[in-house]
Amino acid sequence: MNERTIIANGTVVDGTGAAAFAGDVVVEGDRIADVLPAGSDAGLRRSDARVIDAAGCIVSPGFIDSHTHSDAYLVIEPDAPSKVTQGITTEVNGQCGGSVAPRYGEARLSSDWATLLGPRLTWRSLAEYRSVLSAAKPAVNTVQFVGHNTLRSSVVGYAARPATAGELRRMEELLAQSMDEGGWGLTTGLIYQPGKYSTPGEVTRLAKVAAERGGLYATHMRSEGDRILESIDEVIALARETGIRAEISHLKTSGRANWGKIDAVLERIEGAMSEGLLLGSDRYPYCAAGTDLDVVLPDWAQEGAAKGECVRLADPAARASIASEIDESGRDWSEVMVGGTWSAETKPFSGRSVKEILELPGMEGLTPGALVCRILAADECRTGAFFFGMSEANLDRILSKPWIVPGSDASLRAPWGPLGADHPHPRAYATMPEFYRRVRALGVSREEAVARMTSVPARRFGISGRGEIAKGAFADIVVWREEEFRGEATYAAPHRFSHGVKCVMVNGETPYQDGRFTGRRSGRFLERSN
Repeated sequence: MNERTIIANGTVVDGTGAAAFAGDVVVEGDRIADVLPAGSDAGLRRSDARVIDAAGCIVSPGFIDSHTHSDAYLVIEPDAPSKVTQGITTEVNGQCGGSVAPRYGEARLSSDWATLLGPRLTWRSLAEYRSVLSAAKPAVNTVQFVGHNTLRSSVVGYAARPATAGELRRMEELLAQSMDEGGWGLTTGLIYQPGKYSTPGEVTRLAKVAAERGGLYATHMRSEGDRILESIDEVIALARETGIRAEISHLKTSGRANWGKIDAVLERIEGAMSEGLLLGSDRYPYCAAGTDLDVVLPDWAQEGAAKGECVRLADPAARASIASEIDESGRDWSEVMVGGTWSAETKPFSGRSVKEILELPGMEGLTPGALVCRILAADECRTGAFFFGMSEANLDRILSKPWIVPGSDASLRAPWGPLGADHPHPRAYATMPEFYRRVRALGVSREEAVARMTSVPARRFGISGRGEIAKGAFADIVVWREEEFRGEATYAAPHRFSHGVKCVMVNGETPYQDGRFTGRRSGRFLERSN
């Protein structure tokens, strides 16, 4: 007989937006066997039942992180500590054009993934990755997308040119194969290498392959700042031509000069929705973006990704030109903070802005460009960075929209082991409580806020049987204390778990309960239901 668990005495917020009620949730195996009003014991408290006392707690569906980058880290740290401690039970991975597979030709994983995986990096195809992931037994479920940058580097490499007709056909074949092996669709990162070299036509061709197989499309657009409206138009045109459901990743208006575009941005997207196009977006509840520091390099210096960048930084003349162009960019260096670093020389810089670093002893005479080049050269172009270029008022405007769902844009992390040496964005540890706090402050009801963290992304991505507390649904459940649900991670001290989560259940197992990681991991590689 399957183990029976009763989550008793809680306030059930079922994820649908319906009013909360006092009740018990009965779990058998990996499913919810029943949802009962409080006091209707019905003989359920048998001696063989495990009881989780949820008195004073909300019992809700597990939260869905709609935009994540944990593909590789689920193998490295399968307990997923930074995720489960904020109530996340499912992640949507392979975002911003970068996925763990397929990995052929010149394709290589991000340097931190590859370095930390070491000998565990044995796969090439998505099917092979699934096998490795299954053996790792992660604590959370994963929805796996296929990255355009990964496809392109597998076929074209990192060359700054359009794909040939033959190369595009090969990318289509690889995408089709990856979707047949469990991929959910296509993502793009059109500010990154080598995706930035693609034409809109190339991306549309690939999106058609995904659409034909019932897949979805998510995009880190070509611009989130100066050309944001043109970039939104590109997404809308793709959705109109292909009929695919399209997600605009981490919607924002970057750069002070672009804050005033927020009305036009929202009008563009909602206008397309009113046409019947399937559009949506995610957002993290912070005003600093997190990516690699090398995005500040001139375009010509980025060709060939990290390997090409390192070659140019080692050449004195090229390095001087790079530094000069960075200095001429007019960037406010008080708004650029160094994140994760990879060398003894740069480690003291983590959590400091470029402006602050320049004021340290020994930095006299350095320009911002010279300092950036020095940091990148020491770290072999693997340095992380936070960019504080967003408006708090615009963030609230975005979060107020019912079609915005939470997406951390972060890999899972841990304050110990190989992942503890990094300096991540605080969103890795605290996106869910911060999203909940901010939308509630905007007047969003408890029930709607929970729906946007559960059933709304489940429906949007087609994640069947999850996102609701209902009889027959998968037992992905979080028990949490609303008044204690808060993030503790900061930019200066990011490795801090969120507070307020009492228990997390994934497919009927409890990987985290009462402040303890139990090792009872039952996360799954989820299949599309089309």
